[in-house]
Amino acid sequence: MLAKRIIPCLDVRDGRVVKGVNFAGLKDVNDPVTLARFYNEQGADELVFYDITASAEDRGLFTDILEAVASEVFIPLTVGGGINEVSDFERVLNCGADKVSVNSGAIRNPQLIEAGAKRYGSQCVVLSIDVRKVDGQWHVFAKGGREDTGLDALEWIKKGEALGAGELVINSMDTDGVKQGFDLPLLTAVSEITTLPIVASGGAGNSEDFYHLFQLPNIEAGLAASIFHYGEVKIPDLKRQLAEKAIPMRIV
Repeated sequence: MLAKRIIPCLDVRDGRVVKGVNFAGLKDVNDPVTLARFYNEQGADELVFYDITASAEDRGLFTDILEAVASEVFIPLTVGGGINEVSDFERVLNCGADKVSVNSGAIRNPQLIEAGAKRYGSQCVVLSIDVRKVDGQWHVFAKGGREDTGLDALEWIKKGEALGAGELVINSMDTDGVKQGFDLPLLTAVSEITTLPIVASGGAGNSEDFYHLFQLPNIEAGLAASIFHYGEVKIPDLKRQLAEKAIPMRIV
């Protein structure tokens, strides 16, 4: 069985890592380069870097900050924010990214997924989806969670897989920053309709939340931010606790 992955997330705005609750009330946390170095040393399996206002501000991702972050990590780095053209893939890959996360750009132009997969391989294309329940249905949100697209999240996942995405990041807006556990009903529904590896994001509050997460099929990674940023959960301790419960982990 493949080892499960623990992934810290750097949500970057104006050159600083920020974190909020339910995608709102963002507060300053730290310098992204400092945090990237810390997580590399802590034994994180991967790192995610999101320029969270690039799409809403209709601009490209800040590559100078990305290059500085990439220079500090020797683990896979997934990068997203303002990815609208295939040329954006090349730009962030040249800055040190290993995988490219598409979200709002793919909603506007689904063929971006197919074009990226054909040029760089499906393993490079991560479909990141911001999901919130609206009137009993899981909707896809765009522009950093600001815009309800009306798209059914499960149907969008099926389409993204068919177009060539190699991995999913499921960001639950309902549980984001709440620290009461991952959105297990949403993740269960997703795992039932796709064969892609799933990275779960939103809601982690303690090590038990990761244990419950990894009981679900197709969930290969747990992504979190604030509990790692504020030292509430330490990655080496988390991995050790999960390994003791027979969850396969990569221990550094």
